[in-house]
Amino acid sequence: MVGILTPELPLEAAQTGYSLGSTILDKLLPAGAGPTITVPVSEVTTGLKSTDGIFAREVVLSQLTDAVRLIDESDPDKIVTLGGECSVSVAPFAHLAARYGDDLAVIWIDAHADCTLPGDTYDGYHAMALSHLTGHGDPEIVDALPKTVDPSRVAIAGVHAWTDWDLPNARQWGIQSFSADELNTATAPLLAWLKATGCSRIAVHLDLDVVDSNDIILGLGKEPNGLSREALVRTITDLANAAELVGVSIAEYVPRQVIALRELLNSLPLPQ
Repeated sequence: MVGILTPELPLEAAQTGYSLGSTILDKLLPAGAGPTITVPVSEVTTGLKSTDGIFAREVVLSQLTDAVRLIDESDPDKIVTLGGECSVSVAPFAHLAARYGDDLAVIWIDAHADCTLPGDTYDGYHAMALSHLTGHGDPEIVDALPKTVDPSRVAIAGVHAWTDWDLPNARQWGIQSFSADELNTATAPLLAWLKATGCSRIAVHLDLDVVDSNDIILGLGKEPNGLSREALVRTITDLANAAELVGVSIAEYVPRQVIALRELLNSLPLPQ
């Protein structure tokens, strides 16, 4: 998938995109008050296969288990997560769900719904992140989570690239959705949904591919007709004013220009 969506980059270079993106995000954001935890990520890219409908399932489960354990050891009451692809939200949001129970609502700001299931057409776990967070999907992966979130307290915001399978999944589970067009106009419908949940705390997942790629390409996917940057800032600001923001994940940042520049510089005969 990385190679398909980044044809302008060599595959091996593109595969480092998430790791480099996380490092850059860490440099851009102000330092937090609490400890910083780095979850070890496998660098193996060969010999992986799909098992039980999930690509690299064993690696996924191992990394998820590590993340859950490391977060549990620190037991934070608020978490900022820098990704990585969309599944980076699963462990921290599950931890917050265990801490706050029914008082936590999740707003999944993403071009895609991420409600794919094992056995659907696409086998990438990152597209199943919200499925597993709400208790659907691979039983062993769901059981590895300290808590799942009831779909009635989950909203997908800014979605504008549904697949033929995750739309019916989201509707069947009762997950509310708000399109990019709606949020480009106003935050009011999303705020009304949040008020109806009765939750005083929120966790916000931000996949940067929600931003209109006609404006700027920040995420791995190039999805046109998404949220404007102004609407994105307004939406998260309005949510934070309406409830206590206890979790934020920033996912899918792929610094294409930085990767291309690194490849270029590495190819130059610079003096030693």
